[in-house]
Amino acid sequence: MYQLTNSLPYLLNRVGVRMGELFSRRIAGYDVTLPMYRVMAALWELSDQRLGDLAAMTSIEISTLSRLIGAMKRKGLVTRTRLKDNARTVAINLTAKGKALVEQLIPIAVHFEAVAVHDFSAKGVADLKATLAEIYRSLGTLEPEIKEVEARPKTSKR
Repeated sequence: MYQLTNSLPYLLNRVGVRMGELFSRRIAGYDVTLPMYRVMAALWELSDQRLGDLAAMTSIEISTLSRLIGAMKRKGLVTRTRLKDNARTVAINLTAKGKALVEQLIPIAVHFEAVAVHDFSAKGVADLKATLAEIYRSLGTLEPEIKEVEARPKTSKR
């Protein structure tokens, strides 16, 4: 029998929301939000990112991310630079201030992860991460089904 409270999407969301809420509260004193942290951590991991690639990496919708990058630029955390070989493409990078800040925040994120999995073995953590990555990849197979449903004419309910 189906139970919402035992369904995978519910449990994943519950963990993500709880972790995000606690982490947001913990980093609030640094004058950054959780989405800002995710952008900085992504840029720390891989610099010279285009907006679309950064959106995919951070799971932030592109129009929201564009506004967020603007706010982060005003705070002096990131730069936007047109590429020399393609003036239509903008590369987003951390400033020195952004890099210094994210390097203060990463140990907090590492601590939160360690607390969350403290009862797991190293292999258990690695297996969990691999399983979550595989679930994410598997969900991509739903795209054709979703596109088919989206392409259907809308019917009005009376």
